[in-house]
Amino acid sequence: AGLSEPFLVEVERALTAHELIKVRMGGADRQARADLATSLCDRTGAAAVQTVGKVLVLWRPRPEEPEA
Repeated sequence: AGLSEPFLVEVERALTAHELIKVRMGGADRQARADLATSLCDRTGAAAVQTVGKVLVLWRPRPEEPEA
């Protein structure tokens, strides 16, 4: 499977809007899920806050908006 471009776009949108999101990862292999989480963090600039089972919690600070 891996990280598709539409999936990455949606993760970027969610992180920008909410800062903290949950991502459910499929697959039975724990190492494959860990590799996927690392790749997702690298590609989005987010930090993996917690992993519980197949759920990964990601955090990335929202970009500061310039004051008007």
